[in-house]
Amino acid sequence: MRIGVYQFSSTNRMDHNLKIIHKAIRLAAENKVKLLAFHECALCGYPPIESKIEEIRKEDIENALAQISVWTRQYHMYVAVGSVRFDNGQRFNSMIMFGNRGEIIGYYDKKALWGWDADHFTMGTREGIFEIDDVKVGFRICFDIRFPELFRELYRQNVDICVVSFSDTKETPQPERYHIIKAHLITRAMENVMPIVSVNSITNFQTAPTAVFDWNGCCVKEAEKEIETLLLYDYEKPEMSFGIKGRVANNNLFLKMDSGYKLRAEESENT
Repeated sequence: MRIGVYQFSSTNRMDHNLKIIHKAIRLAAENKVKLLAFHECALCGYPPIESKIEEIRKEDIENALAQISVWTRQYHMYVAVGSVRFDNGQRFNSMIMFGNRGEIIGYYDKKALWGWDADHFTMGTREGIFEIDDVKVGFRICFDIRFPELFRELYRQNVDICVVSFSDTKETPQPERYHIIKAHLITRAMENVMPIVSVNSITNFQTAPTAVFDWNGCCVKEAEKEIETLLLYDYEKPEMSFGIKGRVANNNLFLKMDSGYKLRAEESENT
């Protein structure tokens, strides 16, 4: 399955962002992409860096999503776009997932909130797992990468590959932060025996990569920083090498041990 991620600089002008998203979908279609993903809040701009939360309106989001629906149906493509999502008077920092017939098939709402996110959004509770051609794809957003528990949830659900969507940029280069976040991506891929594809905004200097990390944590592709581009990755389920078998066997063992501990703890509390 061919996966594409498109990095660009989003703004507070949704019409501008939509034009780039449309261009990216057309380019992805030319490259036979099955699933195309964009960065965190790509549709509306990440508040407050690229937009102001007070100026993001539900009606404008809905109109923009209706337009993306037309394009996903036209090009028969799965598309995941970052956006603010409104639901029952609450706002979520979400990845909105379109099926290849233009329908919205689900959402992933960011779970790890801090700072601006905590000020603007409600914590998500959705799994963020979708099945495309017998491949289970999981989604996570930006600060989620700091917490291994959020990726262990994907491992427990037998997710094949994870897409991590970032809006992690700074006004000056910060190579140490870039390397630290890259190291998180490497670790999450390796410890969960799960390729990870990341995509970041290029509004300022990137402090997280747009890249692909394989089952062993090796960075197999990485986009040039601060350059608008489509990065392609052909996912195939791996052969079970000696090292992969070892990590899977021990992961499963430790999960069973952890489940047993929790069960015994619960029994102790009830006696």
